[in-house]
Amino acid sequence: MIRIVLVDDQELVRTGLRTLAEHDGDIEVVAEADNGSRGISAVRQHKPDVVLMDIRMSTMDGIAATRAIVGDRELVNVRVVVLTTFDEDENVMAAIRAGAAGYLLKDIAPAELRRAIRLVAAGDALLSPSITRKVMSALAERPTTRTRPVLLGSLTDREREVLTRIALGESNDEIGTSLHISPATARTYVSRLLSKLGARDRSQLVVLSYESGLVTPGEAAPP
Repeated sequence: MIRIVLVDDQELVRTGLRTLAEHDGDIEVVAEADNGSRGISAVRQHKPDVVLMDIRMSTMDGIAATRAIVGDRELVNVRVVVLTTFDEDENVMAAIRAGAAGYLLKDIAPAELRRAIRLVAAGDALLSPSITRKVMSALAERPTTRTRPVLLGSLTDREREVLTRIALGESNDEIGTSLHISPATARTYVSRLLSKLGARDRSQLVVLSYESGLVTPGEAAPP
């Protein structure tokens, strides 16, 4: 059972999310909160697998709450998905840099919402297609910063291949198929990349890949 906490300032939205999330029986909403501060308290109390976090709330917004949850060593296994009606560039980048494992818009289809929760709970990162375009466009407009070149230089050729596939949005299963390795081996490579590059999750690996110039916006997956 995947345990989640809902953090949104609108009760009607929380009720709808609860109904949609619990539809298939493998996801359980263990707590709700109407602002970031109460959300942090609920997460500390219940230690869920996933938090669905709104951005614009009173008292404490979702970005600050996400940063606090991600930065809490006792909540290291809790993963935050930002779920919002807003897709402004600054919110997307702020959420990712705060440590969000996913960023989804509230117009997502119910089945896709449940799929997103399962993916994030399993350790994947997820951005909706429109959000991914926003992130990549924002990064494309910046000068290439060549972030952490020494660390990138320490990667093996295979690790670079896996990192490229992550940046292009492939799941572990898809990476395995693309590179003719098992999903378990793909997961091992992902874990190794997280450790070597000091990244918390796949979202940060994606941003790092683009900021470093390893992958460029618009690049197609290699054969």
